[in-house]
Amino acid sequence: MSTRRGQPDGGAERPRRGSLRDLSLGARFAVTGGREGWVRLLLTAVGVGLGVALLLLTTALPSALAVRHDREQARMDYTYGAPLPRADNTLLIADVDTMYRGKDVRGRLVEPEGPRAPLAPGLARFPAKGDMVVSPALRDLLASDDARLLRERLPYRIVGTIGESGLIGSHELAYYAGADGLVPQIDGSRVGRIAAFGNPQPADQPADPVLVLLVLVVFVVLLMPVAVFITAAVRFGGERRDRRLAALRLVGSDSRMTRRIAAGEALAGAVFGLVLGTVFFLAGRQAAGSVEILGISVFPSYLNPSPVLVALVAFAVPAAAVLVTVLALRGVVIEPLGVVRTARPARRRLWWRLLLPLGGLALLYPMVGQGRTNGDFNQYLVIGGVMLLLVGITALLPWIVEAVVARLGSGSVAWQLAVRRLQLSSGNAARMVNGIAVAVAGAIALQMLFAGVEGDYTKQSPNDLTRAQLQVDVPKGIDLAAAADQLAATRGVRGTTALADATVGDRPWRKDPERTAQLTVGDCAALREVAALPSCRDGDAFAVRGAEYDTDTPKMSAPGTTLYLDTAYGDRPDRQDILLTVPAGLKQARTIEGPGGNRTGGFLLTPGALPAKAAGVMGGTIYLSVDTSVPDLKEYIRNTAARIGPLTQPVVWSATEQSRRFTSIRTGLFVGAACVLALIGASLLVSQLEQLRERRKLLSSLVAFGTRRRTLGLSVLWQTAVPIVLGLLLASVVGVALGAVLLRMTSTSVSVDWVSVLSLTGFGAAVVLVVTLLSLPPLLRLMRPDGLRTE
Repeated sequence: MSTRRGQPDGGAERPRRGSLRDLSLGARFAVTGGREGWVRLLLTAVGVGLGVALLLLTTALPSALAVRHDREQARMDYTYGAPLPRADNTLLIADVDTMYRGKDVRGRLVEPEGPRAPLAPGLARFPAKGDMVVSPALRDLLASDDARLLRERLPYRIVGTIGESGLIGSHELAYYAGADGLVPQIDGSRVGRIAAFGNPQPADQPADPVLVLLVLVVFVVLLMPVAVFITAAVRFGGERRDRRLAALRLVGSDSRMTRRIAAGEALAGAVFGLVLGTVFFLAGRQAAGSVEILGISVFPSYLNPSPVLVALVAFAVPAAAVLVTVLALRGVVIEPLGVVRTARPARRRLWWRLLLPLGGLALLYPMVGQGRTNGDFNQYLVIGGVMLLLVGITALLPWIVEAVVARLGSGSVAWQLAVRRLQLSSGNAARMVNGIAVAVAGAIALQMLFAGVEGDYTKQSPNDLTRAQLQVDVPKGIDLAAAADQLAATRGVRGTTALADATVGDRPWRKDPERTAQLTVGDCAALREVAALPSCRDGDAFAVRGAEYDTDTPKMSAPGTTLYLDTAYGDRPDRQDILLTVPAGLKQARTIEGPGGNRTGGFLLTPGALPAKAAGVMGGTIYLSVDTSVPDLKEYIRNTAARIGPLTQPVVWSATEQSRRFTSIRTGLFVGAACVLALIGASLLVSQLEQLRERRKLLSSLVAFGTRRRTLGLSVLWQTAVPIVLGLLLASVVGVALGAVLLRMTSTSVSVDWVSVLSLTGFGAAVVLVVTLLSLPPLLRLMRPDGLRTE
């Protein structure tokens, strides 16, 4: 099918249905090309399918997070605010959360007060006293041999399972246990009365611009390697495809028709990839219920992608396949007797490749110095700038690989084979490592950003870990001294400091006292932990000075003054005041910083100065000094606390406290990064196998001429190592530059954690090394002389 000079190409006059016929012809070639065609199609479909599966998973994440949030809100038992009176529609509920070997266990004690008491989501009925309803994960854990200490802490009989509507994840550990006698423990925080589950006043917190920036960058960084790999996957089998297209030219097709046929082949691979990606996603969605990553789990029903986003993926992937194929063939002259690409290609130009990262920096520059106080970051500029910088890696890497390998000199036979192969097809080598380079660059930038702003979301704990490492909050009605003795006898506990506390007023609490003060009770050794005492023996009482915001104590400390001890939360009918009289021998003490970092004010009493009936209405705190080298130390302490009383709450101290929203974003990054790295590893393996398959006859020829297999294996390693080293160096430069710009955008000083940079690049190199090692067995099978046999 030829055209005369000066005449338009015949393909330009072809009707639109002719173009569609060319596309369908290419698709038929893809599926009817015999074994070679099927293998080529399968490799492309698997590569595209892996990317599509992760794209579908990403589009389902917003839905999953929204469902988790909604279910968590629906089961909330808010007990703050004005106390509710008892009624037939009220429920007493107590927060008895605990931990077991680093895993959170959500626990609630429930006591219905009437037939219309609200039932928690996921429950069919209330458990009776001594019974509990558990989540499936907790049921399985309690049945295992590894849960002996946890079974001791939860001495309830399992009578049912919490339904999916009452859980936020398939691996969540949770239970509801029946109780009675919770009324005296109502305190408006951990124990309270409710008439309904859920947040009565849902209100969205104002968005933190820096956290929004983190989320945007995380999503772009996680999705870019996927997009890069999909564009690489549709070019699998490029060399063999070019030879087929040359044969088509020989039988009469023109250049435009040939390109449309090539686009049809790529389209077929992309469509099969969509089908495989859907299958992968559905299989992964079903398996998601049995997987927990960094403490996060979901139910399969959570992962429902938005129909709009699914339609976008279904359109974008085939469109990208066609576009990439057409663009890849623009610089290729396909003639009936061969493809010009097999000759020395023209040198790649650098100037337009630099425009991409420079354009990204230009988009981000207007937001430099904006911080969190000057309005929100423009999300379109953020997404566009980060994408251009990362895409710039895929544009710059082929030029760098070509420029470097062209200057590589002589060496061993394996080195020369590798270098010559890279010189002939540097573009294929660069495409193979583009995904890992983009992922590493994004990870370095995010690591710098997280490390830079972490201080804004992390504060030093006020707790003095040199004096105590845990505290145990003991509810009122429990003998504090006996509880301290039990804890002191627990394995790993070195010492205890017990302090009871309450509030006193200048008149009965039913009449709302004008002045109030804190009351702390303990032996002399315990009181010296919170105040400097002149002298102390049992029976002494002290008025504390120096506490911040404590202005009422001096006005209430005259000898003979009657103080009224608060005995209950809210206006309960059984509420009674306990009277204390300020003794004539009241001593003065100066407050000091306590183990918990606070300064105690008000009155200090030794047990001998406290009325006997007051001890039963005071709660308290026991500070523990422990031997952290004892295995399962925290579990022993939690079990002792549970024996003291189900509402006794151990709290493990830490040196720092971090914002939960910041921690959630970082956890989401780690989960997403794990999925992306798994995809990259699988995609690199598919790409490596595809390249080996294309070079099967060449490898067989080298073996037939006497080349050692060890030499060929080393050449494959060198072919992988050179591009990945160049790619990781480029990724480090771009990642550090992007991280520096993001830090300047948040008004944070720029600092580079080189240990993290090196570790991330090393991790990327390790992924490639593992993939290369996995490809060696297929390589050995291909290195046989019988590979030269053909039909």
